[in-house]
Amino acid sequence: MEVVKASMAGTVWKIVVAEGDQVTAGQDVAILESMKMEIPIAAEEGGVVTKIIANEGDFINLDDPILEIG
Repeated sequence: MEVVKASMAGTVWKIVVAEGDQVTAGQDVAILESMKMEIPIAAEEGGVVTKIIANEGDFINLDDPILEIG
């Protein structure tokens, strides 16, 4: 299981996958907003999204979990 974590502090602007979606390594799964910039967050491994932890609009810190891929 992979836990996709934030690469920087910011606001979760958009979650671009849903629980149950199949994703591939390198695919964008979320977009953070920080200092008026949009930062895509990609999955490091392929698999199925098993749990979305963060919600759109949440402020998260560096290394906070965003979602899980199984």
